[in-house]
Amino acid sequence: MTNIVEAKSLRKNYGSFTALDGVDLTIPRGSISGLIGPNGAGKTTTLKALIGLCDVDGELMVAGRDPRVARHKLMRDVCFIADVGILPKWLKVSNVIDYVEAVHPRFDRKKAEKFLSTTDIPAKKRIKELSKGMVTQLHLAIVMAIEVQLLVLDEPTLGLDIIYRKEFYDRLLNDYYDGNRTIIISTHQVEEIEALLSHLLFINKGKIVLDALMADLSDMYTEVLVDPDMLAQADALGPIHIRELLGKKSYTFESVAKDQLEPLGELHTPTVADLFVAKLKENRDG
Repeated sequence: MTNIVEAKSLRKNYGSFTALDGVDLTIPRGSISGLIGPNGAGKTTTLKALIGLCDVDGELMVAGRDPRVARHKLMRDVCFIADVGILPKWLKVSNVIDYVEAVHPRFDRKKAEKFLSTTDIPAKKRIKELSKGMVTQLHLAIVMAIEVQLLVLDEPTLGLDIIYRKEFYDRLLNDYYDGNRTIIISTHQVEEIEALLSHLLFINKGKIVLDALMADLSDMYTEVLVDPDMLAQADALGPIHIRELLGKKSYTFESVAKDQLEPLGELHTPTVADLFVAKLKENRDG
């Protein structure tokens, strides 16, 4: 599988603040990649760099182009959508469709209108008159109607309740993703996108601390609910994180063979959320 994004040693400073500190990452073509990190970790700066909205130092290629010098051509193959709440409230629904049709050469108006026909959204209503759920559906109509190689979503369901968040991701997966397009999602709601992802990136303090295929996580990481009489043996194997769970201690290990861990207790593959906590604490403590 070739990579649609290849970045090496990306750096970006805002005055004395270092937003990106030598970021190296690859994103496989056709993947659904999650970019996860705490506030201020560099997520949005990274996404903006990928689409040419933020100048950075380092090597960067997106869909075969450098976004710093070929952004106009790149945006024919890329779509970027941030928080669904940012649509101008004074615009009518029909104005939004008109605008996207005018600025994006690969927007299919008929597809957008067909999707909207399955909703209760009137074309003449202004954005400020729509519920958050309707705004989500409008965003979906736009996304579904743009034929691009790469879709970048930065906190696309921020502020929505769980029903509309689930609908957004279900429609994205079932009606948009075809195995060839690449989707990058940055969100704090890790648990909600875990089942969608094929590729995972963790970023912290401007550095990538994990870049892995989801299919490889079970081989790379193991969580063990350690039996009380096996704690010393578990400590000796160098866990990256320890937490209390159900009155026992749960240890997370990286690149330790399963046959070494089986005598310690009950084995599991950590969830993305638990692995995120483990990697960030390892990064902080280290």
